[in-house]
Amino acid sequence: MKKIFIVLPVLILLILADAGCTGKKPENKPAAPAVSVAPVKVGNESLLLLKDLEQNGDYVKSKTYPSLIKASIVQESLNSKMLVLDIRSAEQYSKGHIKGALNMKFEELPGYFESGIKPFEYDKIILVCDDGQVSGYTSCLLRLMGYGNVYAMRWGMSSWKGSFAAEGWMKGVSGKFESAMETRVNERPVANGMPDLKTGMSTGESIGKARFSKLFEEGTGNILISADEVFSNPQKYFIINLERKDKYEDGHIPGAMRYKPEGTLGLAEEMATIPADKTVVVYCGTGHNSSFATAYLRLFGYDARTLKYGNNGFMHDKMIAQKTALSWLPFSTADVNDFEVEKSN
Repeated sequence: MKKIFIVLPVLILLILADAGCTGKKPENKPAAPAVSVAPVKVGNESLLLLKDLEQNGDYVKSKTYPSLIKASIVQESLNSKMLVLDIRSAEQYSKGHIKGALNMKFEELPGYFESGIKPFEYDKIILVCDDGQVSGYTSCLLRLMGYGNVYAMRWGMSSWKGSFAAEGWMKGVSGKFESAMETRVNERPVANGMPDLKTGMSTGESIGKARFSKLFEEGTGNILISADEVFSNPQKYFIINLERKDKYEDGHIPGAMRYKPEGTLGLAEEMATIPADKTVVVYCGTGHNSSFATAYLRLFGYDARTLKYGNNGFMHDKMIAQKTALSWLPFSTADVNDFEVEKSN
C-alpha cells in the first residue's frame, strides 16, 4: 500500500534574548537544535476516501450532522411523503411498530436503497431501532453513501411508547459508576497514522463502495459496548469523549480523552492520533452522536464501538442533578410519548 507522509504542525518555541526585554547586550549562544518530528503515515486509500467524501458534501462537517429527528415530528408527518424503516428484529417489530413502517434487515439496506425504492422521492426516510444508536450508526453510513434525506429517530422506539421505554432506555439508565469517574485531563497521543484500508481500489468512490459493502456485510453485532464492559477494564480501550470541555472536566471515564465533536472526523491529522491497534470506545451524553462518529471511524478501518446509552448508562443521577448547570440530556419519562402502534400477526 502506497503511503503518503503528512508532517503535522509543530509548535516552535522562540527564545527571546535578554536584550529584547532588558536592553542588555545579547550573548552569543549556540542555536537550539531543530526539533525532529516523525512524519505521520496515512495510506493513499484513506486520503482518496477522505477527499471523495469532502467533494461530496463533507457530511460530518455539515449542519445536518448528526441527522436526528424527534418521535413527535415523525408522528406528525406519518401521512406525508415519508418512509419509516424499522431495523429491529422481526420479533420486536411484530410486537409493535410505527404505522406503515417496513421491517428491514440492516444487511439488506444498500440493495433496497439502490433498487427497491427511489430514495429521493421521499421527503424523509426515518430509520428506527430500539434505542436510537443502531439507527444512528446506520443513518450515518447511508448519509455518507449519498442519501441526504435519511434520519435516525432520537431515543428509538423508547420515545414512541412507554412499553418500549420500559424495556429499553428506562432499564439502561444508571448511576452505578459515578464514583469511579475521574476529572484528570488526559492528553491525546501523538499522531501515528491511520488504519490501512487495503481494498485494492484506486479511486475514492470505489474505495468507499468497498468499505460500505464490508460494513453492511459485518452487521451491527459488535458496534455497541456496555458501561459494565468499559469500566471493568478501561485500560483495555482507547476511550474518546465527545463532549464540551466543561462536561469532560467535570468527570469522565478513567483514561478517556476529549475529542472535539466538530473538529475530529474528516481531519487526517486528528484521526491519526487515534490508535489503529486498539478497540476504540466513543461516547457522548446519549449515545446518539457517538453512534454517528462510530460509523465514520469504522468506515476508515478503526475497531470503534459506541457506548450504549452514553453518559446516561453510568452517571444518570449526576446528569439529573447537573441538568441545568451543564445542559445534560438525562433520559426521563418526559421523553416518552404515547403514540399508537401496529402489531403483526
